[in-house]
Amino acid sequence: MKNTKRPNNRKIISFGQILGWIAVFAIAIVLFNRPGAKQSTLDYSEFKEKVAAAEVSDLTVAPEIISGMYKDKEGKFVPFKTVRMSDPDLVKELSAAKIKFKAEKDNSWIGNVLFNVLWIVLLIGLWWFIFLRPQRSDGKSAMSFARSKAKMQDPSQQTVTFKDVAGCDEAKEELQDIIKFLKNPKKFQKLGGKLPKGVLLYGAPGTGKTLLAKAVAGEAGVAFFSASASEFVEMFVGVGAARVRDLFDQAKKNSPAIIFIDELDAVGRRRFAGIGGGHDEREQTLNQLLIELDGFESKQGIILMASTNRPDVLDPALIRPGRFDRHISVPAPDLKGREEILKVHAKKVKLSDDVDLKTVAKGTPGFVGADLANVVNEAAILAARADKEAVEPSDLDEAIERVIAGPQKKSRIISKHELQVIAAHEVGHTLVARLTDHSDPVHKVSIIPRGQALGYTLQLPTEDKFLVSKSEFLDRLCIVLAGRGAEEIVFGEITSGASDDLNKAMAYARKMVMELGMSEKLGPIALPSGNESEVFLGRDISRHATYSPELAKVIDEEIMKLIKTSYARAKEIISSHREAFDKLVAVLLEKEVVEAKEIDEILGLAPVAAAAEQSAQVSADELAQEATAKRTTSKPEEKPQATQGDLFDVESPKE
Repeated sequence: MKNTKRPNNRKIISFGQILGWIAVFAIAIVLFNRPGAKQSTLDYSEFKEKVAAAEVSDLTVAPEIISGMYKDKEGKFVPFKTVRMSDPDLVKELSAAKIKFKAEKDNSWIGNVLFNVLWIVLLIGLWWFIFLRPQRSDGKSAMSFARSKAKMQDPSQQTVTFKDVAGCDEAKEELQDIIKFLKNPKKFQKLGGKLPKGVLLYGAPGTGKTLLAKAVAGEAGVAFFSASASEFVEMFVGVGAARVRDLFDQAKKNSPAIIFIDELDAVGRRRFAGIGGGHDEREQTLNQLLIELDGFESKQGIILMASTNRPDVLDPALIRPGRFDRHISVPAPDLKGREEILKVHAKKVKLSDDVDLKTVAKGTPGFVGADLANVVNEAAILAARADKEAVEPSDLDEAIERVIAGPQKKSRIISKHELQVIAAHEVGHTLVARLTDHSDPVHKVSIIPRGQALGYTLQLPTEDKFLVSKSEFLDRLCIVLAGRGAEEIVFGEITSGASDDLNKAMAYARKMVMELGMSEKLGPIALPSGNESEVFLGRDISRHATYSPELAKVIDEEIMKLIKTSYARAKEIISSHREAFDKLVAVLLEKEVVEAKEIDEILGLAPVAAAAEQSAQVSADELAQEATAKRTTSKPEEKPQATQGDLFDVESPKE
């Protein structure tokens, strides 16, 4: 379909040209009226008197003007000029007074003309070179700001395929239809089928949405236009809409093609959501994008793909059927997906024979593709730093902890008393985590500072979790409060190190009571917590409380009941196992890091892996079916469990 909106582009350029010409003329006026050395004008009679007194020098005698230097009343030589009269004796008088002079031909008008014309030619040439030369090798110029900044990748240069993408098999399967249509559109058209105009990839940051789009273009062998949504919006009104039009025009000329817009929420946010609504530049860009999506047919061979990690803020008109017809989730990978991703990144790294990527995948639940790539890269750097021939399992373990908690800071000087407080705090977390039935296994406990933490207790689940039970929440509450409880039991006072533990405990308790219906007194209800950040200021102002003050009082009571009960339970567990607690604290102060095996030996418990092996007699097929069923109802945790204190521990996963 022919685009009838193109003239607007020319209007913008014409306006820019007018501004440019004004600037050029202003520069020309400044250049032509440059201030030079100020010359005094003498009458010819005064000039003759100065000659007779030998008070002139450096004379230039032209047919019309005589210029040079003369001595003023203060005895200083200053420049002057005078109109030359018909005076045949002038040369004799100058020679008699021994005044040096030089003659000059009358070519001043030629110099003036050349000077003026030269500047005009230079300015016009500069203007043409910068502004009026649109047919350069790259097809862009300084006045082409209304043109799309999307980068086109030729099909012959496409190197990314589905072999380079792992951990998102369902998303790859959904995108196979796009590839097949671009390769053989007649197969679908003969049955009357139409390919979706738009495909929206959404998921957490780092899950590989952009990589998936590139792989689709590489598999299909078509032109690939990639642009960030923020590139469409400028300070000039109408530029964003013009760039959208130009992008689709370029795609039509190179069809079949894929247009990929990254971070779509930069221009696709819901309209009229803030104070006063308004018709700003971003909304004009969005409106033009909606028009373009309606303006082409799938038979033209153009597919619009976009990615976002905030699908909830997109305008409903943008994501409705007929525009972005297909919405594909790109979630965090499961155990199998993480192993495949690690294999992809490990191809570029030399690994030792005893490295088991499946074991690494088990220790990285909730990690997305970007995290796993960072783990492999950090492990390679650590191995190279230690002059190793290959990456060893210890390097990968250290890399995982660096990604979760940050690098070690062994040079930090901590007093003996503070070390004892940190050790007691961490062992409190470790002991309660190991002795509760529904907590993740403790991988290690450390008092070596990492990042902003002075110590940490690292818990790693044995499998991916998609659901969290009430018993697990209660155990988590108990674990995060155990550090503060240990400080109070051992030292009789508390420190600031547990401040973040308290914040986390409040978040857990509030979530249980207000969102998950896990309060016995309130029952199965879900209420807005009031602490979530609103995307738009207009919505935030117009929002009203949805429950009464009486109910709010009951909510507060239930939250405080959960926290106080869990805190008392944590202190009871520590007090009843005080001997094992003190022994573990002593070992931790001596070694700084205690692994899971030694923790179990000190506590006299069987290893978690052995217990899990005895209780879990489920076939691989049943596990796969169970994981698939869970995946459709919930989402996995984002990071391994690691108990956090404001000063002591590392950040734990978001729920």
